[in-house]
Amino acid sequence: MEPSLSHSPARPVVRLRPKAEARAIRHGFPWVYADELVLDRRTNALAAGTLAVLEDAERRPLGLVTVNPASKIVARMLDRDPEAQVDQAWFEARLARALALRARLYPGPFYRLVHAESDGLPGVVIDRFGEVAVVQPNAAWAETLLGPLVAALVAVTGVATVIKNGSGRARGLEGLAEETAVVHGAAPSGPLPVPMNGATYMADLMGGQKTGLFYDQRENHAFAARLARGARVLDVFTHVGGFALAALAGGAEAALAVDASAPALALAEAGARASGFAGFETRQGDAFAVLEALGTEAARFDLVICDPPAFAPAKPALEAGLRAYERIARLAAPLVAPGGYLVLCSCSHAADLSSFRNACARGIGRGGRRGQILHTGFAGPDHPVLPQLAESSYLKALAFRLDG
Repeated sequence: MEPSLSHSPARPVVRLRPKAEARAIRHGFPWVYADELVLDRRTNALAAGTLAVLEDAERRPLGLVTVNPASKIVARMLDRDPEAQVDQAWFEARLARALALRARLYPGPFYRLVHAESDGLPGVVIDRFGEVAVVQPNAAWAETLLGPLVAALVAVTGVATVIKNGSGRARGLEGLAEETAVVHGAAPSGPLPVPMNGATYMADLMGGQKTGLFYDQRENHAFAARLARGARVLDVFTHVGGFALAALAGGAEAALAVDASAPALALAEAGARASGFAGFETRQGDAFAVLEALGTEAARFDLVICDPPAFAPAKPALEAGLRAYERIARLAAPLVAPGGYLVLCSCSHAADLSSFRNACARGIGRGGRRGQILHTGFAGPDHPVLPQLAESSYLKALAFRLDG
């Protein structure tokens, strides 16, 4: 076991401003924003990822935090015990708790193992693909302590390979460089097959988007598959087959998968072959342009699904993002056959459920249709929600049945 890499015994101390809300921290909110912390010369000089004791304005300790003076989220709560030793054993305890939940939920080792703050590892995402795990250290502290984290991950799960995926917007906000590398074991020889909802998905763990596959839509895929029996299906923003492969597993007659990425569509086609599905077709292009073209072609589908990337990743983009969701709904609604179904998704945490639902309803109306909501879905239970942190609940899926 590696020795502790925490800054004990003489840890620096950081302190909340007098008007900062210490009660929220005590009740479980895990973040301290830059305007809530005393950022004096000493605190600003701390290296990104430094562990420190957080105190309230009255100098009472609140817990052990990681500090990044260059980030808007200047401190993240790691442990309520300010004397906690953040070493391999500390990581093992958190990972074992996370693993116990996933092992109860899923028959095979294919899931999100760690969902950041919700699993007690702020800024850390770990997806498991059988004997391979992909780690996203999206906060500076996790980058600094990647060694004991990976050692603990191997010890707890027994995975043969660990890949560091250092890409994405979150790392940029922390001042971290992009890097993807194998940090334990050997790199996979190619895309890995992932069984899910009766289909086989092909995940490119070294060169694909994010960690290679999106597990968060698993339950929403399953619900859409129930609507897909005997249906003609359109899956827009399909990535590696997303809803389309699940629909075919559920008995769809045919599925057209649309994405801007040729490599993603190639993986989707490989997944369809591995699943033994007939009736799977792809169409590459900008989603908005393809939706408009299908409208011009008078194409009709019994089930249409649109699962776009985050149009509103942060509050400044909220209004533009909601307009984009409305436009998607407006273009997609006319493509649904009378009495058919439309599934619209958002992974933007800045757009809450009510705002997203209203944007979708406006778009459907502008598309000349009306409908009823059959189902509201969220991320699966391998993406648990921290009740105090709204950002940990980001995914919404609305299933509509449209009138004639």
